[in-house]
Amino acid sequence: MIKNISVEEALGIGGAVIVDVRSEGEYGDTTIPGAINVPLLNNEERARVGTVYKQVSPAAARRLGMELISPKLVEMVNTIESKAVPGKKVILFCWRGGLRSQFVSYVLDLMGFDVYRINGGYKAYRRYVNTYVNESELPHRAVVAHGLTGVGKTLVLRELLKMGMPVLDLEGLAVHRGSVYGKVGLPPSPTQKHFEALIFEEIKRAEEKGIFLVECESRRLGRLLVPVPLMKAMKNGYRILLYAPLEVRIRRSVEEYMAGMQEKDIVPQLLEATSALVRYLGNKKVEMLNSFIAEGQIERAVEFLLVEYYDPLYKYPDSPAPEYHLSVDTTDIKSAVDKIYEFVIGLAEYNVSVSGGVPIGNWEGSKECKGIKRDVPGNCRREHQNTP
Repeated sequence: MIKNISVEEALGIGGAVIVDVRSEGEYGDTTIPGAINVPLLNNEERARVGTVYKQVSPAAARRLGMELISPKLVEMVNTIESKAVPGKKVILFCWRGGLRSQFVSYVLDLMGFDVYRINGGYKAYRRYVNTYVNESELPHRAVVAHGLTGVGKTLVLRELLKMGMPVLDLEGLAVHRGSVYGKVGLPPSPTQKHFEALIFEEIKRAEEKGIFLVECESRRLGRLLVPVPLMKAMKNGYRILLYAPLEVRIRRSVEEYMAGMQEKDIVPQLLEATSALVRYLGNKKVEMLNSFIAEGQIERAVEFLLVEYYDPLYKYPDSPAPEYHLSVDTTDIKSAVDKIYEFVIGLAEYNVSVSGGVPIGNWEGSKECKGIKRDVPGNCRREHQNTP
């Protein structure tokens, strides 16, 4: 029997195979994270059916749809069967819970699958996500890692994730390092909608822990925007300062940007990205930077960037500071991770589960913030601003 369920019910079903039956184009734009794509109609077929629907009639469009779908039914069922072992639940959705998911659910039910169908389809899921990440006050307490470029914030968070801590890796989700060289050597970033869906999945998962760890970020990561309620949670969270000697920061920065790029010629990308700094550093300094890069003096270029640009921009302390809840030297990553772990498990909010969010209306949570020069409206930060 087909079970029609809400988005919240669908998210609560563990171990199910989630199947997006929309076209590959719709799926590529955004989907429910973890869903597989088994299109009932591909991009071209969907366009043809839509044209007939508008220019002829709904009945003619349905007839054309049947003609296009019929030859693919066996392959479609086999594809889903290869992902769903016998007895495993299958959750279906299309754009708004219409004919596409309805038709596939009938077929799979006939073939003996345990079928669930999301009421309202992806449109309902998007509405659910948007309410949670854009229009509510997050119930968790954020633990925010601050520090100068190269101190190892990402390294520390990855190690804490391995230890079972709820970590929100915004740069990883955005596929952007959050700097002028943020996209060098990386694949394309997700769409804004999918970025928010990925954030939602991680934040929702962290509810049982009551907290989440995150690196202090600008609201803008490349062309993506971090939701305002998340920015507010980061501003009001526990503040951990990470610091390390300059030579350590240089080495880590080089390792991060050059990792996996030995066989790629990234020099043109680096030179192009550096050109964006002319308005901040001036032509002479940018020419110097580009000469370092062109000559393969990457460490010298990184040192120049840290000392001349990023450090003065962020103005983080390079030693323990009383305005932070915890200050940690990250020269030894393992030691730093252990100290942060002990700090987090000692927090009153840790392991106290939370649920959902408190509706506040979009942007309301940051009305008191006047912003800063070059800031995105609603980006309420203490130090960290949007960087080029």
